[in-house]
Amino acid sequence: MNSHPEDTPKSMAPNNTWDVIAATCAGTLIQWYDFYIFGSLATILALHFFPSGSEVTALLGVFATFATGFISRPIGAMIFGRIGDIAGRKYAFTASLLFMGGATTLMGLLPTYQEIGILAPIALSILRAFQGLAMGGEYGGAVVYVAEFSPDGKRGFYTSFVQVTATMGLLVSLGVVLVTRLLLGEDSFKEWGWRIPFLLSVVLVVFGYFVRRRMLESPVFEKIKAAGETSTSPLRDVLFNPHNRKLVLTSLFGIVAGQAVIWYTGHFYALYYLQTILKVDFVVANFVMAVALVLATPLYVLFGALSDKYGRRNLMVTGMILGAFSYYPIYLAMDHYATLSPQLLTSTTHRPFYFFMILLIFIQIFFVTMVYGPLAAFLVELFPASIRYTAISLPYHIGNGVFGGLVPIIGAGLTTYTGNHLAGIAYPIGVALISALIGILFVSERTTIKWFPLQDR
Repeated sequence: MNSHPEDTPKSMAPNNTWDVIAATCAGTLIQWYDFYIFGSLATILALHFFPSGSEVTALLGVFATFATGFISRPIGAMIFGRIGDIAGRKYAFTASLLFMGGATTLMGLLPTYQEIGILAPIALSILRAFQGLAMGGEYGGAVVYVAEFSPDGKRGFYTSFVQVTATMGLLVSLGVVLVTRLLLGEDSFKEWGWRIPFLLSVVLVVFGYFVRRRMLESPVFEKIKAAGETSTSPLRDVLFNPHNRKLVLTSLFGIVAGQAVIWYTGHFYALYYLQTILKVDFVVANFVMAVALVLATPLYVLFGALSDKYGRRNLMVTGMILGAFSYYPIYLAMDHYATLSPQLLTSTTHRPFYFFMILLIFIQIFFVTMVYGPLAAFLVELFPASIRYTAISLPYHIGNGVFGGLVPIIGAGLTTYTGNHLAGIAYPIGVALISALIGILFVSERTTIKWFPLQDR
């Protein structure tokens, strides 16, 4: 196997690298906002797009629709991955941004179940699937683009800023929902104000599009294109090359599956648990989650930088194991502090609730930062440039789309079926432990990116 060290942009000026990171992350944050605004409004959407009568049935329906966006992400990875490996990184993830913005904006214009009946949840599901297709093209392009501008020894640090955008997108979505809800009041927000966060997407996407139009193509892609080393069929080269296929499977089951359930438990299942199981006030639950996210966000960069020094796999596997063994006591403690039933953000009598609930959510996000901060650099370093966009996108979006995206609906289903409100955490605990074991046994550490062309295999 021959390497191409000359392809590594070691001489790139730091300012150029930061410009690349800023431009990339701006668009990626917008995409995550669009994708996660759906989850932030799940309890409201259940009221408008599914038959009234059973709150649990309606919520399960909206979670199933929510999961549709995750299940379609691997398809988007194949479509946009091919474009990114053949036509270029910049072109592919700019197209995915426009695709996402269109689907999100249309969600804000959809008639409700009361207006068009069963067509409402069908249309919502179709648009959610389109969101998933777009997100399937975004992540791989963003991390590949930044990584291919990054020098050796700092790739975990630089790509960790892309990882931050997922949490920041959720944070922005929570913030927009919270501000809109407070400005309009509960009744107006539930009746029509919930549309505003979706419609805001059109403004954000236009901004993101003009930012990305000014970006240059990845220097690594330009070199392999000039040398005639791009793949003519990246999906085939990923799936039918035994070595590449093995890397996809081991990274999927040994790292990404565990990372996915840790991420979605700490973010969406925790929020669902607060609002639906513990019956915490909507505004209070979103406030608690938002504060915990703000406090934990810098840790993505910390763990990304630590992975440059100590290795990616060990940090991620440790985060999975810590999460798996901590969830049960954490959720028991959430039960305990929720008995205070706070209703007002300004009430001094509820300070113990805020302190301990924010702490418990923060601990869950801490585990997320351990597994997610180093992930981009880990995946980038597995595959050659000619198939990198496709090869990264597949395990990432299968893992997060299937294993992660199903956390809310499986958790809600287990809770409903068993009658035990703690049963929902059994799924992420089991997946995290299995994934950690596979990671320890079959995944090796890698710290040097592979710039070699496909034919060197």
